[in-house]
Amino acid sequence: MITDTQVERWLREDVGHHDVTNQVPGETIGRLVAKESGTAAGLEAATAVFDYLDVAVTERLAEGADVDPGDELLRVEGAAREVLRGERVAVNLAGHASGIATRTREAVDAAREARRASETRAATGREHRPESDTVAIAATRKTTPGLRGLEKRAVVAGGGDTHRLDLSHMVMVKDNHIAELGLEEAIAHFQEQTSFATKIDVEVETVADAPRAAAAGADIVLLDNMTPEETRRAVAELADYEGVLAEASGGISVADVPDYAATGVDVISMGSLTHSAPSLDLSFRTDE
Repeated sequence: MITDTQVERWLREDVGHHDVTNQVPGETIGRLVAKESGTAAGLEAATAVFDYLDVAVTERLAEGADVDPGDELLRVEGAAREVLRGERVAVNLAGHASGIATRTREAVDAAREARRASETRAATGREHRPESDTVAIAATRKTTPGLRGLEKRAVVAGGGDTHRLDLSHMVMVKDNHIAELGLEEAIAHFQEQTSFATKIDVEVETVADAPRAAAAGADIVLLDNMTPEETRRAVAELADYEGVLAEASGGISVADVPDYAATGVDVISMGSLTHSAPSLDLSFRTDE
């Protein structure tokens, strides 16, 4: 949910205490238009901005819709002063979110294509087929403070998975926990504190530690900063542990996705979906 408090904060930051620039009389129509191809997102947030300013949103694309240059994402009608006050905040939010959704869609498509190619090679006997035909592309907690909800929703619009939304959604046993407690001890420590419904994701840095984590009770084994070949070997080591998921993570870019998808992992988590995606180029026009 996007609250009035959030919208007020966004607008106060941009409008300030004495807005002369937008003191324009009359009514107008505004259009949010794509200047490049991509995947639309953040339109719910843009709508919330205009709703707060009593500007009517008369048309809006669905989150996750494909757009090309010239396509209209959003149309509004209302007082010119309020339309113009909301313009920049709406464009910034939608552009940022659409950039994340676009990068996520690229990663999802790359993963699917890699799996299809693996199936084709397996059918001809030239390659072992991964046990799973699908791989999830997931975000991380590397989000912008105050904008996590916007960014996570943008990942979903692009076909990705949110991963955990905050620390309460899943226990992640990371390198610092293992350094303090040891691998098996750290897993046991958190198992004692969590509900049966809470999954435990354990980060490992070597192939040999992957089955150790699974044997100790990990629900998900995160293969951190491993090469695709190391990841493939770790996935094979985890094959005997029914129900344990394999997750690849650590500096993975869209260009790297095909190599990791072909290893048979269940999840590829990518901080770059949120912390490095460029904004989609959008423009706001009041030309009607």
